[in-house]
Amino acid sequence: MKPAITYELLHIDKNSGARRGVVHTPHGDIQTPVFMPVGTQATVKSMTPEELKEEVGAQIILSNTYHLYLRPGHEIVKEAGGLHNFMKWDRPILTDCGGFQVFSLSDLRTISEEGVEFKSHLDGSKHLFTPEKVMEIEEALGADIIMSFDECCPYPSTYEYTKDSMERTTRWAIRCKEAHKNIEQQGLFGIIQGGFFEDLRKQSAEELIALDFPGYAIGGISVGEPKEEFLKMLYYTTPLMPENKPRYLMGVGTPDYLIEAALAGIDMCDCVLPTRIARNGTAMTWNGKVVVRNATYERDWGPLDPECDCYTCKNYTRAYIRHLVKANEILGIRLLSIHNLRFLTKLMERVRIEIERDNLLEFRKEFYKKYGYTKE
Repeated sequence: MKPAITYELLHIDKNSGARRGVVHTPHGDIQTPVFMPVGTQATVKSMTPEELKEEVGAQIILSNTYHLYLRPGHEIVKEAGGLHNFMKWDRPILTDCGGFQVFSLSDLRTISEEGVEFKSHLDGSKHLFTPEKVMEIEEALGADIIMSFDECCPYPSTYEYTKDSMERTTRWAIRCKEAHKNIEQQGLFGIIQGGFFEDLRKQSAEELIALDFPGYAIGGISVGEPKEEFLKMLYYTTPLMPENKPRYLMGVGTPDYLIEAALAGIDMCDCVLPTRIARNGTAMTWNGKVVVRNATYERDWGPLDPECDCYTCKNYTRAYIRHLVKANEILGIRLLSIHNLRFLTKLMERVRIEIERDNLLEFRKEFYKKYGYTKE
């Protein structure tokens, strides 16, 4: 039986070890490394699917199990023909397991071996997520890639807490795999946990790899720790992951973290950052961040980014976008979202080219200097 998700390695940067590949899915191929926009509630905020494809160039998007379970409900999405039909997106989709959302509600949930009981942030109603329930929800949503149920430890956490959590996550992963039935249309990824303890990361990776998932993710980093700790655990954990399967780093979306992830050998990253900062009036450009609501742009008739090829930069000025943002006009958020999503998509297109040229380390140096990062 052919698995739903397979990985094809195309090239390894001989100077860095970064890898260029393709993830094959039921809804199309994904060129990697890739940034995946987040569509939490079956929509990338303010974007239409056509804009995501034609203006942004998004290859794959994410949706969130927790939020879609609470509304409209996974049964309704299933009745609509699954997420692809429900939201009219015909390219690959990944759904996360809802674990991060459940555990971020730390004062509203109770963890047991069975699963997690939590209160809805919408109305306070009680719910229980078990590995089996999460598989039921994700199968109903119908994404190409689905994630096993895990616990994302807060930072910092003690060794004892992290070890107990990691081992329970492995037991939950076993239950997810046993409960997951739609293996021809959906690839179930395991999530490596273990906090910031190398021996726990190694144990988690080894135990999950033994379960032979079609892909693996690194969870539990980029959760508020210093960058030095993030990089240390990223570069330690990634080589533990299988070379012949997709490698996914969860919750990363700043340009420096995306480049570092690629250098470490990661294939896939996601984050809400580009649309979130767009709602605050901030653009990412090839020369650093532009806070367009600032007064300095009131009479700036240039584009957000002269080097950008997006719809926003080809048609509108910083002064106009600043006016929209200051006036709380929805179009301002939309134009900034298009730009930020295109910027990160374009960045990863460039990363793929530089890997093929065996030049990603040199590109990082040039990009950091231009973007304004003070250290490599």
